[in-house]
Amino acid sequence: MAITPEHVGRTYPADRPYRVSRAKIEEFSTAIMDAHPNYTPADDNTPASAPPTFAMVIAAQAWQPVFDDPDLGLALQRMVHTDQRLTFTRPLREGDLVHATATIDKVRNRGDLDLITLSVALDVDGEQVCVATSSLMHTREATA
Repeated sequence: MAITPEHVGRTYPADRPYRVSRAKIEEFSTAIMDAHPNYTPADDNTPASAPPTFAMVIAAQAWQPVFDDPDLGLALQRMVHTDQRLTFTRPLREGDLVHATATIDKVRNRGDLDLITLSVALDVDGEQVCVATSSLMHTREATA
């Protein structure tokens, strides 16, 4: 089976929440070479804020149930991530326990190409703090 516009609206809660830690923020900010002081506060009593793109660590993990859904027929090796938007109400911070829910927002099928828009809502204590919206391009297996 293949993903179609009929799958729009399908939601997938993440298996477990993600705990944002100072160590993960420091690893991420080092990897992207961003030494902003909010990411590594000198005072241990001041919570670290995560770089905005850190949200994608959590959002990308929330995609897994979508890829695992046998009704959609998606294969990660035939997927290209083409666009990304992050919309925040506040930054992610050290200590946040983030619940992520992925939703299929849009599907367009063109020949053997599927154009998919997914959003992942990141919630902390019932408050939505970020929505990560991704555009994906997926090619279906060639049929003989």
